[in-house]
Amino acid sequence: MDSALKSSARKYALDNARKYNGVPNMGSVIGKILSERPELKAELKALSPEIKKICDEVRLMPIEAQVAELEKIAPELLVEKKIVEEKKLKPLQDMEKGKVVMRLAPSPSGPMHIGHAIVFCLSHLYCKEYSGKLILRIEDTNPEEIYEPAYKMDEVDLNWLTDNCIHQMVIQSDRLETYYDYAEQLINKGKAYICTCSSEMFRNLSLKMKPCPCRDLPVKEHLTRWDKMFVEYEPGQAVVRIKTDINDPNPAMRDWPALRINHNIHPRTKDKYKVWPLMNFSVAVDDHDLGVTHTIRGKDHVDNAKRQQHIYDFFGWKAPVHAYLGRMNFEGIELSKRKTKAAIERGEFDDWDDIRLPFLAALRRRGFQAGAFQSFARDMGVGLNDKTVPIADFFKSLEAHNRDIIDPIANRYFFVWDPVKITVKDAPALSVQIPLHPDFADRGKRTFETKTDFYISKDDLAVIRANKLYRLKDCLNFSKKDKDYVFDSSEYEKFHEKGTATMHWLPAEEKMLDVEVLMPDKTLRKGYGEPALKNLNVGDIVQLERFGFCRLDQIGRKLVFWFAHK
Repeated sequence: MDSALKSSARKYALDNARKYNGVPNMGSVIGKILSERPELKAELKALSPEIKKICDEVRLMPIEAQVAELEKIAPELLVEKKIVEEKKLKPLQDMEKGKVVMRLAPSPSGPMHIGHAIVFCLSHLYCKEYSGKLILRIEDTNPEEIYEPAYKMDEVDLNWLTDNCIHQMVIQSDRLETYYDYAEQLINKGKAYICTCSSEMFRNLSLKMKPCPCRDLPVKEHLTRWDKMFVEYEPGQAVVRIKTDINDPNPAMRDWPALRINHNIHPRTKDKYKVWPLMNFSVAVDDHDLGVTHTIRGKDHVDNAKRQQHIYDFFGWKAPVHAYLGRMNFEGIELSKRKTKAAIERGEFDDWDDIRLPFLAALRRRGFQAGAFQSFARDMGVGLNDKTVPIADFFKSLEAHNRDIIDPIANRYFFVWDPVKITVKDAPALSVQIPLHPDFADRGKRTFETKTDFYISKDDLAVIRANKLYRLKDCLNFSKKDKDYVFDSSEYEKFHEKGTATMHWLPAEEKMLDVEVLMPDKTLRKGYGEPALKNLNVGDIVQLERFGFCRLDQIGRKLVFWFAHK
């Protein structure tokens, strides 16, 4: 063995040992060496005794001495994680640290899905970076579109998504009297009027750039009509319009509607109010009153910002700085809250947290973290370009971000799905110790007492071929001879040289736990889990080895996990 190879073997033995209570794993050391110098695989048989000798020498050293020597010969290995520079947010106009106020403004027509998560995460990230204030405003001024459970669901979803960084919560239906006051001020200023024309008549006149007959009536008449909207007029008979340029080249800007009559029962205010502000009016008033300095929203709101600017101009207010996002079209999945609600009512889904749905309640229950959505949003950033995103590509990216977060916290456990029992003839009795997490030795180990009987997955059984070498992970090597499974050896290096496949397993002599894993298509994978799983609490996220990351959802006679991703 040349000196360079000896140095490599020693540094990897030292690094592995200090991670695992001072005892290097020879197989891991060999794996590191071969990843550097794959051409040595053919010489592995000759090199193994020397590598074993180095590992034995390192094993006899105190951990402090192992770390001290590693610091001298390979200090780079003491850096646990490579630091990757986080993608920066694109600065928005006029942002000053400590003076930014932004808002999340969902309509309570249903809970949040993956599309909402991106824009709302961006607002949170900017407030976080600029030490700003984040406001949750529930926009519920259309009684016809309200799904009452969404009030609480949206609050829960968005507090989770923003790491509980919402500073204030406002519900628009609490502010009706405020909207009335501002509307009356505009009528008195001659900047708004009550129109009693039919919608068809107004549309025809507007397209011809002609004012409707109501527009230039005296302010006193409009104030009388304003009073009648609350006690006399029926829905559709009168609407408050903002007086703009009747010759505006964009017909949508001409005298747009600000408040209307709606007799539908509101879930919060019941039948107390009959006059309701439309979105552009209530948003302009609220953004001013709440001190909103910046907004991020879809580019379909560009015209709405122009309408709202009229309100700002009439009152002499400073408008927020608006940033826009292009539309993100998700291919291959249904995001409509209305259609999903109907499907739930038909019994096609259990509820909004059905594992098959792309709503935050379901993804949170699977084990996705808010930080994964935040990282995805940061990568996407603010921009006007529309994007078409196949849902598989979206989840591939989201899962990668989520894996970065949960991999360090998820302890490892064995789960054998569709278990079958095999007997490995002549297998010695072993006490097998496996770390709870390969990177955090201080978390401890799980211990298995094995004899000759093991559970393996039916899927693994199907791939076993005669006279091939297989390994029960971290335990032993075996092969199939005729119809028997026969012990070969315990050493990993022999398997590394000649082996075919590694399998996870559980000792059949011990009492295992009944485990079910609910998959994203709502199928169940049933099997046995190792006894250490009984120490978990609902909500814990683990990695079931060679299966995937899962979140514990229920504890009872069996443990029920929800599958997150590989």
